[in-house]
Amino acid sequence: MKIAIASDHIGFELKKIIYEFLKSGHYDCDDLGAYSPDPVDYPDIALKLAIDVAEGTHERGILICGTGIGMAIVANKVPSIRAALIYDVYSAERAMKSNCAQIVTLGALTIGAETAKMLVEVWLKAEFAGGRSAPKVEKINRIDAQYRSFK
Repeated sequence: MKIAIASDHIGFELKKIIYEFLKSGHYDCDDLGAYSPDPVDYPDIALKLAIDVAEGTHERGILICGTGIGMAIVANKVPSIRAALIYDVYSAERAMKSNCAQIVTLGALTIGAETAKMLVEVWLKAEFAGGRSAPKVEKINRIDAQYRSFK
């Protein structure tokens, strides 16, 4: 599984920790920025990673900013992307099992490094359950397609 990770300047330190954690766990992970703690705009970072995942360069993506909220909002603007803010074990697991979220977002100011590593691990090990969730995800996909060019 190819994973992309990116952050804004607020999430920079947590991103470095998660990146090293993934590499040490033998995950194929690419760092898409930011590459320093210098200020950057999170929409630019989230858009770059979300397009990368939508185009299939990476199967999954992790975005980190102060709360994770802004990154999720931006990533979900990219057609076919389902991004979920995760903050506890249950949300991390359900992001994949129920919603087939290819991208998760984390808040560097809201959770610690050890919790973040645990949540990422739970999400990466989870598999889409299908079953009752499959028609819901298909409905999300239809809504996405229907409103892709909505003005």
